[in-house]
Amino acid sequence: MSNTIEAVHLLEDKLKDLLSNYDFLIKENQILLQNTSKLQHQLLEKEQLLEQKEKEFNLLKIAKTIEGSENSTRDTKLKINALIREIDKCIVQLNE
Repeated sequence: MSNTIEAVHLLEDKLKDLLSNYDFLIKENQILLQNTSKLQHQLLEKEQLLEQKEKEFNLLKIAKTIEGSENSTRDTKLKINALIREIDKCIVQLNE
């Protein structure tokens, strides 16, 4: 009988430990999910900032090319033609 009571107490102790570990893991999981959410939000912001800076950089390159700071007029003509094609595509989309 003593062995049975000891086994029950041992089982209760192990069950309490498991429940304690379970609660800890649930809290830790919530914290990790919050951190993941924050990091994903930060990543999205950084990607948007990078995209904006890339657009600004490309516009600056075009402006420098048009300004004539580079020696090649061929690049200037190519960029102007690309801009005209892009404008034409926008006009076609507006007309649809």
